[in-house]
Amino acid sequence: MGFEIHRFTGDVDAELLCPICSEVLEEPLQAPACEHAFCSACIHEWISRQPTCPVDRQSLTQLRPVPRILRNLLSRLSITCENAIYGCQAILKLDALSSHLAECQHNPKKPVPCDQGCGMVIPMDELQGHNCVRELRALIDSQQQKIQDFQQEIGDQRSQINELKRELYMMQNIMRAMRGSSPTMRAMADEMERNEVIRWSNSLVRARVTRWGSMISTPDALLQISRRLRLPPAHRRGPDGEVSREELAPRPQLPRDPPEQPPPVRGLRLQTDSRQASCSCAPMR
Repeated sequence: MGFEIHRFTGDVDAELLCPICSEVLEEPLQAPACEHAFCSACIHEWISRQPTCPVDRQSLTQLRPVPRILRNLLSRLSITCENAIYGCQAILKLDALSSHLAECQHNPKKPVPCDQGCGMVIPMDELQGHNCVRELRALIDSQQQKIQDFQQEIGDQRSQINELKRELYMMQNIMRAMRGSSPTMRAMADEMERNEVIRWSNSLVRARVTRWGSMISTPDALLQISRRLRLPPAHRRGPDGEVSREELAPRPQLPRDPPEQPPPVRGLRLQTDSRQASCSCAPMR
């Protein structure tokens, strides 16, 4: 359908009217043979019923865009906004109508956020009859249905993966069994094993590498500090290149335990005492 004639200011040339709807051409297309121009929606609906030109009844099987001069004539026409009944008084060129409608403040279909706190974006003309509880309940139901569909799809994919794994395992066993029968089968089996090793190695998680004085492949902060403390003070550089005061300060000496004393040899002492006693009791000559 075309643009209504009463929306245009001034006269409109008859060549700019659609022969089907008798309104100003909207997204015009023309017949290649007779060059009659029609609205895109009008001519497609006409062709779906009978493939002939509505004007001269010639066979019509394809369409093409209208010449540039016709598009320029249409773009120079001045038209009022279709939201004029809602208060819009803008008059603009036809080629700027679509951009204006997207930003028109009087557009009843303009999406606006709900002012009752639900956060939903709804058309302006539906804001008065909007019910937050009803709309949110419908949204929750639709989300739950989507979750169920996703879970069903995940279950189906897992079943397919398990089936493919089983078939792959059987194929690997067949290849290993036939390895000795043919060089080609042996090469295919070796290639499958190499691919399996590569796939396993790619699944491994790479370690983080931190550089301070040397390369250490670990994210452990305690191990990094202990490693730096073993270096000379001039080489105790952190990740930012600075030496902390705590690292330059002398470390306190821990108290040492007293050395263990050997246990006394009681038998030897008793023997010495008895020997001294025997010597003191010897008669004098």
